[in-house]
Amino acid sequence: MPGTNLTREEARTRADLLHVDAYDIELDLSSAREGGTFRSTTVVRFTATTPGAATFIDLVAPRVEEIVLNGERLDDANFADSRIALPGLAAENELRIVADCAYTNTGEGLHRFVDPVDGETYLYTQFEVPDARRVFASFEQPDLKAAFTFTVTAPTGWVVVSNSPTPAPEGEGDSQVWRFEPTGRISSYITALVAGPYVGVFDAYENGDQKVPLGIYCRPSLREFLDAEAIFEVTKQGFDYFQEKFDFPYPFAKYDQLFVPEFNAGAMENAGAVTLRDQYVFRSKVTDAAYEARAATILHELAHMWFGDLVTMEWWNDLWLNESFATFAEAVCQAEAPGSKWPNSWTTFANQMKTWAYRQDQLPSTHPIMAEINDLEDVQVNFDGITYAKGASVLKQLVAYVGQDAFFEGVRAYFKRHAWGNTRLSDLLGALEEASGRDLKAWSTAWLETAGINVLRPALTLNTDGEIESFAVLQDAPALPAGAKGEAVLRPHRIAIGLYELNDGALVRTDRIELDVDGPRTEVPELTGRHRPAVILLNDDDLSYAKVRLDEDSLAVVTEHLGGFPDSLPRALCWASAWDMTRDGELAARDYLTLALSGLQRETDIGVVQSVQRQVRAALDAYADPDWREQGLVRWAEAAEERLRTAEAGSDHQLAWARVLASVARTDGQLGLIAGLLDGTAEIAGLAVDTELRWTLLGRLAATGRADEAAIAAELARDNTAAGQEHAASCRASRPTAEAKAEAWASVVESDTLTNYVQAAVIGGFQQPDQRELLAPYVAKYFAAVKAVWEDRSHEISQQIIGGLYPALLVEQSTLDATDAWLASADPAPSLRRQIVEARAGVERGLKAQAVDRAAGARG
Repeated sequence: MPGTNLTREEARTRADLLHVDAYDIELDLSSAREGGTFRSTTVVRFTATTPGAATFIDLVAPRVEEIVLNGERLDDANFADSRIALPGLAAENELRIVADCAYTNTGEGLHRFVDPVDGETYLYTQFEVPDARRVFASFEQPDLKAAFTFTVTAPTGWVVVSNSPTPAPEGEGDSQVWRFEPTGRISSYITALVAGPYVGVFDAYENGDQKVPLGIYCRPSLREFLDAEAIFEVTKQGFDYFQEKFDFPYPFAKYDQLFVPEFNAGAMENAGAVTLRDQYVFRSKVTDAAYEARAATILHELAHMWFGDLVTMEWWNDLWLNESFATFAEAVCQAEAPGSKWPNSWTTFANQMKTWAYRQDQLPSTHPIMAEINDLEDVQVNFDGITYAKGASVLKQLVAYVGQDAFFEGVRAYFKRHAWGNTRLSDLLGALEEASGRDLKAWSTAWLETAGINVLRPALTLNTDGEIESFAVLQDAPALPAGAKGEAVLRPHRIAIGLYELNDGALVRTDRIELDVDGPRTEVPELTGRHRPAVILLNDDDLSYAKVRLDEDSLAVVTEHLGGFPDSLPRALCWASAWDMTRDGELAARDYLTLALSGLQRETDIGVVQSVQRQVRAALDAYADPDWREQGLVRWAEAAEERLRTAEAGSDHQLAWARVLASVARTDGQLGLIAGLLDGTAEIAGLAVDTELRWTLLGRLAATGRADEAAIAAELARDNTAAGQEHAASCRASRPTAEAKAEAWASVVESDTLTNYVQAAVIGGFQQPDQRELLAPYVAKYFAAVKAVWEDRSHEISQQIIGGLYPALLVEQSTLDATDAWLASADPAPSLRRQIVEARAGVERGLKAQAVDRAAGARG
C-alpha cells in the first residue's frame, strides 16, 4: 500500500499521461474557530494522452463526500490510501471532488493556531513537499503545473491572502466570500492560503513603469514589534538586484510576506505569498546576526520567485536547483546589492552554511548534490546541508570557474527559455555552457554527481635561511562513511593561497596566489624562494568547497592571533578549519577551547562570535573527555561572566555573552547573578533584561533546580503569549527530577495533542546536558517507541521526535550498542533508518574525539 508515499516512476507515468489545465478550489473555513474539519471542493480540468487509461489524484482527508468524473459519480470506494482512483479517462476531463479536510496543529497542510493573547484563530498553509493534498485534491507532483483559482469562505472581518491579489470580500453576516483571480501556471506545492484577523502594512516596489504591490502581515499581538520599514528595505534591494541580474521582471502580480505562527521551516516560497516564521518579528533585543539571518531568508525566498516558482524542477532529485540557487543568491545579493547592510555575507556563508555542509557530507547519509530521489519519503529527509549549503558552495565555485558575467548570462537564457515550465539539471548546464563556452559535463560529474568532501593540506620544506624550498597542495578524499553510497573522489579546485605576516598583532595579507588544484599533489612554484610567512592560508577568499588544514607553524600563530586578521573572511575560514579539526579528532576539545578563548577576545563579527560560542558548548558536551568536561565547563562559564561584565554596555557582544552564561552557569555566584538579573536585584550596565532574556535566565534556574513550578507560572503570567507558553513548557521539562522527565516524555511520546512548537519546546527542555543520569533510563524507552512514532505521526512531528529525543548527549559505547541492536532488528523504513544512522554517527564521532581529548590531557 502506498500510504501517503509517491514514487518517481508513478509520477513519471502520470506526467506522461496527463496535462493539467486548471483547478477551481472552494474552501469553506467558516468553521475555523471551532476546528475539526472544513469543506473542500475541487474541480480540476485536464487532458489525457490515452483515452480509456486510468490514473489517480491525491487527497489526504478524513472523508470524501462526492467524486464526479465527467458527469459520472464514482463510488466512494475509489478513495483509499490517500488516493482517488480515476478509471476510464476521456481525452478531455473534468473532475469534481467534495471532501471534508482536517485542520492541523503540526505545521503541515492547513495549520490552525489560537493566539492566547486575543483568543483569535489564525490559519496558514504549508504544502512543500506533498501537503496541498491535505487541503484540496491535487496531482501532487511539481511537473503537473496548472492555473489555480481559489474561492474562500471565512469569518467576516478576517484577512484572506493567497497567490493572487486579495479581492474585496462579498456578502454580509457571519461569513464572507473571497474570489481570487487565477494564478499563472504553477506547481501545487507553492499555492498558499493565509487567513485570520492578521494585520498588514503596505508599500510598493516601483521601477520605471513597473509597480509591484508589497504587503507584510503578522498577528495583532506582534504588530508593535514589526519593523516593516527594514523588511521593505531589504525586499526592495532584492528586487533591484535580482531583476537586473536575471533580466526577467518579477513574474507575479504582487508580493506579500506573511509572518505566521508555529512555522516549521524558516520560510516558504509560495508564489507571491511568502510565509515566514514569526520569530523573525523580534519582540526582544537580538544581535545583528539575527537581522542578517532574517535578511538572508527574505532574499532566499524572493530569489525563489524566479528559481523554483517561475521555473521549477521536474522531479525532486533536482531539488538542489531550487534550494542551492536560492542560497547562493541570498549571499551574493547581500554581498553586492547597493545599500546592503551585510556586505560581509560570504563570511557568514563560510562560517555557518559551509560548516553545515561539511558536517552533512561526512554522515553515512551523504549523497550527491543531485540526489537520487526515488519517492516522497526520500525527498522529505533531503532538505539538508548538501541540498542547501554544499550546492550553494559549488555554485559559488562554478561562478569563479566560468565568470560571474557568463554565469548570469546563462541564468537569463535559462529563465527566458523555460518560464512557467519544468527543468532538469541538463537544462541549466546547457544554458551555462552556451554562455561561457565551457564544457561542464566533467565538472558536473565531479561536483554534482558524486558524494563526499576533499581535504586540502599544505606541504612545504624550508632551507636553513627560512626560505620556502618547495611548496605543494596535497589533496585527499577521505573514504565515505560506512553505509554511504559511492566512492570518494578527488576533484578539481580553483583556490587562492593567502600569505599573511604578523605586524603589531595584525595578520596582514602580503600576497595572494590563485591556481587550479587537481589530483593528489599540486606544486606551487610561485612560492619557491620566498621567506616563509607567519600564516599560509589555503582556499583564501573561500573559492572552493573543501576542508582546509593549516600547517603546524601557521596553526600555532593562528591559535595566538586568530583575531588579528583585519578582514572577517580569513578569520571565519580559520575558525571553520579549527572546528572541523576538532570534530575530526585532529584538535583536542580542550585545545579548541583555548583557541576560542583567545580568538574571541578580538573577534568583531557577531555572527562568528555566536557560531563559535555554540561550537565551544558542543565540543564540551560531546567531544571533551568526560573526566575533564566539568573543568572545561567551569572555565567557559568563568570566561562568559568576565566577558559579560567587560563587554561594551548595550552591545551585541554583551547580549551574546549573557546568553552563554545563562546556558552554562554552574557556581553559586554565577547562578546568583542570573537570579539577580531576573528579579532585579543585580544589574549589568547596558544589559536589557527583556522578555526573551528573562526566559533564558529562568531556563537555567529551572534546569539547576533553583526555579520551581511557581516561578515558571509567575513568569508565564508576565508573558502569557504563544512564545511564553512554549518557554514555560521547556522550563518545566528541564527541571532536574525524574517526575519532570517522565511528564515531558509522556506528553511527547505517549500523547499526540501537543502542537509542533510546544512539542519542540518540551523536547528541548528534556535534553539537558547536565542531566545525563536522568536521561539514561530513556535510551531503552526511545528504541521501544521510535518505530511506532514514525509510523503513526506526521512527517514533521515524527522527525522532531526521532531527532530530538535520540540519546545524543549520552556519548557512550552503550548508546552505539543499543542503536546497532535496534537497526539490526527493527527493519526500519529507509527514511527512518537514515535519521537514526545520522544520529548514531554523532555519538560515534564524539567517542573518537573524547579519546583524542583524553590523550591530550594525559600529555599535559
